[in-house]
Amino acid sequence: MRSKKEKKQKSNWLIKIVTIVIFIVLVAIAINIAPNYIRNEIKGKINLVINNNNVTSSLKFDVIVDENEIVYVSTKDIANFFDGDIYYDNKYDQLITGSDEKIAVLPLGKKEITVNSVTKTINSVAKKIDDNFYIPFSELSTIYNVETKYNEEKNIVTIDSLDRSQINGNASTNTNIKYKATTFSKTLDKVQKGENVIVIETLDNGWMKVRTARGVVGYTKSVTNIYTVREEMKKEKQIEGKVSLVWDYYSEYVSAPDRSGTTINGVNVVSPSFAVLEKLGKGELDINIGEKGKAYVDWAHNNGYKVWPMISNNSMKETTSEILNDYKLREKLINNIVNLAITYNVDGINIDFENIYMEDKEVFSRFIIELAPRLREYGKVLSVDVTAPDGSEDWSLCYDRYKIGEIADYIVFMAYDQNGATAPKEGTTAGANWVEANIKKFVGQEGVEAEKIILGMPFYTRLWKETNGQITSTVVSMKSIDTTIPSSAQKVWDDDLKQYYVEYTSNGSTYKMWIEDEESIKAKFDLMNKYKLAGAAYWAKDREISTLWDVIAEQLK
Repeated sequence: MRSKKEKKQKSNWLIKIVTIVIFIVLVAIAINIAPNYIRNEIKGKINLVINNNNVTSSLKFDVIVDENEIVYVSTKDIANFFDGDIYYDNKYDQLITGSDEKIAVLPLGKKEITVNSVTKTINSVAKKIDDNFYIPFSELSTIYNVETKYNEEKNIVTIDSLDRSQINGNASTNTNIKYKATTFSKTLDKVQKGENVIVIETLDNGWMKVRTARGVVGYTKSVTNIYTVREEMKKEKQIEGKVSLVWDYYSEYVSAPDRSGTTINGVNVVSPSFAVLEKLGKGELDINIGEKGKAYVDWAHNNGYKVWPMISNNSMKETTSEILNDYKLREKLINNIVNLAITYNVDGINIDFENIYMEDKEVFSRFIIELAPRLREYGKVLSVDVTAPDGSEDWSLCYDRYKIGEIADYIVFMAYDQNGATAPKEGTTAGANWVEANIKKFVGQEGVEAEKIILGMPFYTRLWKETNGQITSTVVSMKSIDTTIPSSAQKVWDDDLKQYYVEYTSNGSTYKMWIEDEESIKAKFDLMNKYKLAGAAYWAKDREISTLWDVIAEQLK
């Protein structure tokens, strides 16, 4: 038999083993449960919840709530969460911010706001605190289309976008709102039976992520009577499918063309040249519409075409620069454009500003940023014409294509002139390989969404003439090509350019032409489809051959 000493030693070992096991179990429990009680709480400052996400840790500067419960947010945080283009205008000491359909101007230190050029009084002021700008965000709820609330008890500001869906429910019993979706978790808030909560997400394990009326985000299982407060607002496009736009150019010295009794197969948008900047006019427009222009709009609408008139700067650098660099002149021009769109019942605007100082690149973008919401307020589409990305300073490097593509409804790549009047040597107007390379640059280095790019195609080419080493060129419309080159000239297909090439001599001079015709246009449509672009545009009406419209209609099917 074992001695009492041996029995005691065995008992002690059992106690130690049991103690170790219990300790291990407790450690395991602690490891699994403790995280549910550990919170990265942000105390001592106002928490900001935007669309059910606590973003306080991401703020660059603290949110401020004054004694009148006006919520102030820094412009740097506004830029991060609401308006990446919020802007301080040093010339007029004002802040400019906006959204899809509104542009708001807040002069510093004044209890006023100008929204879409209408000024009204507000209860607080935009101000500068420690070298940072703050706006009275709760006064701008209609600008950003949000609802802003402050809960003093929890020291939380909530901001909800009203174009997003919201689902609510009611607490089915008195319940605790947990930090994590488990019973063994810290309680963040308590709600009473029947109290309303916002349902953020329903999990597979029966828990729901919710937000209480006090702005606290957490988890509970006790929600019933779930219902939809609002559906997500979806934007409808004016043009379903591909855009097919033709510019209908006429100079400011003649009247709009009479298109009555005619139709244009394959087209859904026409862009007549209704207005140009008035030279040194400080934002005024020379409008050339008149009765014939009104009849043109009626003709277009009666045939199912949208009308996006072209607003041109006529390549006037100084006039353009003066307007772009002054907010009040930009506003004046924008008001004139909006008034034109409303007065003449057109469906959109096509901005065609070419030959701009490279130094005005940023302010041209500002012009587009400020124009787009004003047009959208009335359901008007904004398209902006730009050139190929790489080229001269005032022709190519003057556009921020990413920003224009982000803001405007469409960005139109004028895929011509690959070789223009000032080119050092003869060459094609729009070879397919060059067009494709630049489409890749638009969606690659420029970061423009393919679904916003309209591919511009030329209804013309150039006849190059070389005499004693001197090279000149003249523009030849597509419809005039066959009467320009000799019938005996042999056309040779270039598979890289997807064009026919012609070369011949006459009277001691050598002539060269890269032909734009049905085949070259088809090749450009192939690129439009390959890169899933928004559509096509054509420069310009009455330069084409009559059979081309049927080809375009077929390509767009």
